[in-house]
Amino acid sequence: MTQCNVADMQVVPVANLTEFFRDALQGALGHQQLKVGDQTEHYVVNLLTLFARAEALQDDVPTRAAHRPLAALLADANDAPSTEARCRALQRLGDVSLFFAGFFAGSFARKLVGIDYHIAMGGRAYGTLAEAMTRGPRRVLGQVFGELATKFQPLVDALNEISETAYRHSDRDLLRLYEVWLKTDSRRAHALLERLGVAPARSAGLLRTH
Repeated sequence: MTQCNVADMQVVPVANLTEFFRDALQGALGHQQLKVGDQTEHYVVNLLTLFARAEALQDDVPTRAAHRPLAALLADANDAPSTEARCRALQRLGDVSLFFAGFFAGSFARKLVGIDYHIAMGGRAYGTLAEAMTRGPRRVLGQVFGELATKFQPLVDALNEISETAYRHSDRDLLRLYEVWLKTDSRRAHALLERLGVAPARSAGLLRTH
C-alpha cells in the first residue's frame, strides 16, 4: 500500500500495513485525547488492515454494490439460524459501519444514508455483541465490543483524522464537515472547522467565518 500526500503529490511507500495503521491510530487517539484498551486498539488495527484489501469489503452475494446495505446486514443477524451466525453478522455490521463512517465521512453528504446512521447501526451492533459475551472464554472479546460501542463516535473521529491527514479541504468540504458536526456532535469536526477559520453555529443553522 502507498500513502498519497495530496499537499506535495509525493507517494510514500508503506512497508508494513499493520505497523502503519498502528502508528497512525495511536497518533490519532493521542490527538483526540481518547484512551482505549490494548485489545480494542489491536482489534481496530486488524480491522483497518483487513479492509485495506477491497475484496474484504465485498460480500459473497451477486451485487454491483461494493458491500451490502447496513439494513441487509442487520436482517442477516435477525434471521440468523444460530447464535454463532448472529454474532458473525452483528460483527460484520459493526465493522463495516466503523470503517465507512471513519474513512468515507465526506461522501455521506451526497447520499440518503448519513454518517449518523452508520454510527447508530455500528454502535448498536457492537453493544449487542458485548451483551452476548459477558461470560466464558469470549468475555475479553465482549469487553472489546463494549468499548467499541461506547466509544464509537470518538473512534470515528480518530479514523477521520487518519483518512484526512494529507487532505486539503474545499468550500464543499466545509459544508460536509458542518453536516457531520450537526448530526454527530463530533468534537473533531468542530475543532477542524474552527482551525479552517469557520465557527459552526447550531442555533442559527449556518456557518460563520471568523
